[in-house]
Amino acid sequence: MSLYTTVQLLGGIGIFLYAIKLISESLQILAGDRLRSIIGMFTRTPIIGVFLGTAVTMIIQSSSATTVMTVSFVDAGLMSLTQAIGVIMGANIGTTITGQILAFRVKDLAYLFVLIGVALMFVCSSKKYKHIGEGLLGFGLLFIGMQTMESSMSFLRTRQDIFISFSNNPLLGLAAGTLLTLLVQSSSATVGLTIALGTQGLLPLEAAIPIILGDNIGTTITAVLAALGTGKTARQACAAHVLFNILGVCIWLPLMPLWIGYIAASSSSIGHQIANAHTLFNICNTLLFLPFVKQFANVIRRIIPDADRIDRRDAVYLDPILIQRTPVVAVSAVCHECREMGRKVLELFKHTENIFFKQHEEEIEAVIKLEDTLDRLEISIRNYASDIMQAGIDGKDADFLAACVVCAGDLERIGDKCKRIIDFYEYRKKRSDDFSQNAMEEIRSIFEETYQVLQMSVAVFDDASFTETERGALDMLADHIRETESALRARHVARLCERKCSPESGLVFIDVLGAIEQIAYRSRKIVDHMTEKQPH
Repeated sequence: MSLYTTVQLLGGIGIFLYAIKLISESLQILAGDRLRSIIGMFTRTPIIGVFLGTAVTMIIQSSSATTVMTVSFVDAGLMSLTQAIGVIMGANIGTTITGQILAFRVKDLAYLFVLIGVALMFVCSSKKYKHIGEGLLGFGLLFIGMQTMESSMSFLRTRQDIFISFSNNPLLGLAAGTLLTLLVQSSSATVGLTIALGTQGLLPLEAAIPIILGDNIGTTITAVLAALGTGKTARQACAAHVLFNILGVCIWLPLMPLWIGYIAASSSSIGHQIANAHTLFNICNTLLFLPFVKQFANVIRRIIPDADRIDRRDAVYLDPILIQRTPVVAVSAVCHECREMGRKVLELFKHTENIFFKQHEEEIEAVIKLEDTLDRLEISIRNYASDIMQAGIDGKDADFLAACVVCAGDLERIGDKCKRIIDFYEYRKKRSDDFSQNAMEEIRSIFEETYQVLQMSVAVFDDASFTETERGALDMLADHIRETESALRARHVARLCERKCSPESGLVFIDVLGAIEQIAYRSRKIVDHMTEKQPH
């Protein structure tokens, strides 16, 4: 093998890798962050995850990108391990589309793709068409790289003895495929090179399949690199990817003599046969593991135990890595954090009720801790949102982010009002002339209605689309609380004028009513902000 031939082969691989990078980046930009947010928000079951992982990988032409996003979502707490396994399975299937495209051998159109792509890049002023041009250029370069690799290996037609060992020893082919993919960090490049060798008549199908299987092991290096420096949950997702592919190879490689005949019969072209073997392996492997995703996840947790429960005083979802990789999903993380904040407010409200009406003074410390936590969370959300804006986000997503920040402020103020009610309780304890039984019943009535409004407002973070019936019920209840507060205030002023209660106790009663009404008001505003600014 001469120096020229070596340079030609390496140059062909370089062109091929650059083409894949160009296609992947342009398609990811065209798809936008919304596509990435779909992965994080709509993978409730492993089956849906498989379909989404397949579709997204086919669209952005990069299983590595899908896997990296999945690992970061798991690390941020936006996706469970079982959901992530489904997406990873789908990404393995989606990446096989590149091999299918290469097998069609549309190399005669390669330069036409390059011509159209360059024309769009230099003539069009629209960024959208420029990115389309980059994608077409990458598509053309993909086949030019294939042609270059094939030409550089033509001398091997007289040295087929080099590849006989791959046919006789599948493990050698498996190792070759693994190492090559580890080196170039692109499963598509390994598949492309294997198809090129097969097309040249240098690699029979029984030698090509182990290389393709090794490619599936080598491609996991991307997930391993993505998981470095992350938490245990991300490392679990990475381990799932590695173990899923290794176990699949261990299962299907020994059975190769049983199914290689079906692959050979699937097409008369060796290129198509290799591509079909790649696709069939990943589909069959997914179908084999899919019914046992939960059990598989449990095995992963035994290998890498779950991380210790995060202190609930700290932010759970605000992962800085998300801002760098997927700003739109970082916005979703803010919404998730607001939901957690809302749950803490509900917990705080219940403690307040137990203290104020049932004299459970042992819960006062819990109220103080929760109120401090809400203060810290509100600051964390505000700062995190500021970082997202600086990373670059606009339109409806920016509006939704701003709405979440406002809601976090409202939740923090609700916490302040609960703490204020506890302060009034402490004041009442020191006085002999407490509220009358009638006054306490009036406060309890409006307090319970306010809790209902608060529950409805917190639920908006799970589903920001209220039906007209739900919204009508919320508005009616909030209006009733306001009217009741006003009526009770007027009634109590009348009692003060009639000297049926002391002035100081009367003022505390009015302040407590005002604090409760403010909680209902803030709760209603949360729903207003979330339903008006929800991105579609």
